[in-house]
Amino acid sequence: MSDSQLWPGDDPTPEMTAALAAFLDAYPAYASTRLLDDLRAREYSRLDRLGHVYLDYTGGSLYADGQVRAHHELLATHVFGNPHSHNPSSQAMTEHVERARACVLEFFNADPEEYVAIFTPNASGALKLVGEAYPFAPGGHYALTFDNHNSVNGIREFARAKGAQVTYIPMSAPDLRIENAPLERALVLGTPGIPKLFAYPAQSNYSGVQHPLELIEVAHAQGWDVLVDCAAFVPTNRLDLRRWKPDFVPLSFYKMFGYPTGAGALLARKSALAKLRRPWYAGGTITIASVQGNGYYLAAGAAAFEDGTLNYLNLPAVEIGLRHLAAIGVETIHTRVMCLTGWLLEHLTALQHSNGRPLVRVHGPTMLKGRAGTVTVTFYDVNGQPFDERRVEELASRDAISIRTGCFCNPGAGEVAHGLTPEIMTEFFKGDHGLSFAELREQMQARHGKSINAVRISVGLVSNFADVEHFLNFAAGFLDRSSAELGPAANECPRCSLEAGG
Repeated sequence: MSDSQLWPGDDPTPEMTAALAAFLDAYPAYASTRLLDDLRAREYSRLDRLGHVYLDYTGGSLYADGQVRAHHELLATHVFGNPHSHNPSSQAMTEHVERARACVLEFFNADPEEYVAIFTPNASGALKLVGEAYPFAPGGHYALTFDNHNSVNGIREFARAKGAQVTYIPMSAPDLRIENAPLERALVLGTPGIPKLFAYPAQSNYSGVQHPLELIEVAHAQGWDVLVDCAAFVPTNRLDLRRWKPDFVPLSFYKMFGYPTGAGALLARKSALAKLRRPWYAGGTITIASVQGNGYYLAAGAAAFEDGTLNYLNLPAVEIGLRHLAAIGVETIHTRVMCLTGWLLEHLTALQHSNGRPLVRVHGPTMLKGRAGTVTVTFYDVNGQPFDERRVEELASRDAISIRTGCFCNPGAGEVAHGLTPEIMTEFFKGDHGLSFAELREQMQARHGKSINAVRISVGLVSNFADVEHFLNFAAGFLDRSSAELGPAANECPRCSLEAGG
């Protein structure tokens, strides 16, 4: 593997060359992923041309130039119309929508006799479909892990409104893994014959922890329907739906291959989908409806859950993106990501101030087993005080490094990571007054001296050794510095009034 592919632009320094040699010696499997360097030079050249270090793959992947060209060429050479008709432009579009749907099932090795792909705006939209339509009832249960995206947490409100019990399954610091004993107790709950839903992430968007897919079978054996949030898992891991049979799988395609946005899917077992009862109907979800007849009939299968007009012009780009990933090979992406993550963890945790204090604390495992390419940390100054993560992000941005800060729409993982107790968190939800994320952050620090935020670094599709080494060099710039020396963050992030890091 040539140095020029790993150190684009300037010639590598002797220090860089030595670091690369040590890395390749420690992670020899990285050499098998060379095609990704060729791909980066050919299809993602803007990264190195602009000198950009992109380390926010859990937030969203990057698109290849060829994906955009292929999609543009398709749109420029055809006439496509709303698929809800039988005219030529509509039928042409319908063909591409159904091709995309079939491609989704093919990519995940899902038997079309067993699974259906429902297009949604994103993974959150897919989760809302399940939440609003699942037959929660008194005596039923919704069990979920602390480690979940807020869109999974939000389903609890549907469950509670219908009288079902909600049970959270805790996890333990520092590795942020599910606790086995509470899990076992939760899965024996419920009244026979009353539906119950268990939800967990295959991979944490907060810590990168991978929770066992075997839990699907464990929960099924206890009579649970199982929802596995795979939005963070599938960009760098193979999901085989002939091997694993979750009932509901939400996805966001931009997290897999960057383009298009505004397109996701719910993969659902047909047997589980038949249990859902939507609380309303919309254009496109029915066969007929009548004002005077005061009735309606829902469409069959996926159509009953695809509200209104799909984002139809973007759906051909889903097939293009999936073919792009298939040509690379998810296993190749996985190998690269794990090699880079191992090096990042090893060298980030080795950084110490001259007084021996560690520069960072990793929220999650510091070893590779059972984790993936999302690494979340808190930076500490020479006095052992946490750096303001917003200031860290500001300085990274000046260095053309894209990372993410906040709680990443995963409050359960963040609360455990920072040692926040139920007593501490409950006090912020008393009364009817609203509280912004920024206010919570300031009050938490003032009342309890605790942080609620962190810095997330995530590698993915076309990350390379130079990206990781660049970040490590950036991180080393905080050694022996104090928070006072660094100064306050210049600006509050735009989303902090709502929730950071979604």
